[in-house]
Amino acid sequence: MIFPKINLHAHTLYSDGSNSIKQMVKIALEIELNYLAITDHLSDSLKADLIPTLNSADKVQEYLKEINQCDKFLRKNNFDLKLYKGIEIDLGSSSNFIKNLILPQKFDIILFEYLETPEGIAFISEIIKYWKKKVTNKSNFPILGLAHFDPSHFIYGDFSILIEFLKDYNLYFEFNTSYSEYYSRKFNAFFELIKEKMIPVAVGSDAHSAKELVFIEEAYEVIKIYDLESNFKLLLNSLNNKH
Repeated sequence: MIFPKINLHAHTLYSDGSNSIKQMVKIALEIELNYLAITDHLSDSLKADLIPTLNSADKVQEYLKEINQCDKFLRKNNFDLKLYKGIEIDLGSSSNFIKNLILPQKFDIILFEYLETPEGIAFISEIIKYWKKKVTNKSNFPILGLAHFDPSHFIYGDFSILIEFLKDYNLYFEFNTSYSEYYSRKFNAFFELIKEKMIPVAVGSDAHSAKELVFIEEAYEVIKIYDLESNFKLLLNSLNNKH
């Protein structure tokens, strides 16, 4: 089966990327992507001292406005590229910082990075429960995913806790081509559970420049190797329902 070309992990000048949103969209069109998510960083941890982030309500609003403008341009001209408003949340950030800056209904996709412990699972769960109380219309709730998740943090524990968490909150696993070690064969048991429990899977390159948007083919090959095409279709259905 031929799948559409998607890249759901890209950074721009709003955080640590080297291109504007418009430039990313331009290159996405040139390489014939069908789905693109802009997912700049949100953090108030030590990471925020090292790179630019979406660290204020005004900056988040400006960011979303620019993505919306690009999306309107694409729709008006009937381009075969769907653009999604995303964000990547550093789990080292404080709960209040996340809650104060993120209105989930304003986003299409929210990624969580640096999930490494059961405590991290509890932290994300608490944030999601808080958001769900604020968003009464389920159709306005964003798609959720784990950014460049490393299964080795759970390989010597119990994968079932992690899988149950992903299933309960409908989070997807990202095949991130910048971190190919995270989907090596040593994690076969993890991906068997992903398949069995029908956890959605996505593709992203963690692009920090427009030229890096094209690096997605390896992820498609791995999805085939692990026989996760049906899981990928779940993700595509969610994306289409959002656009």
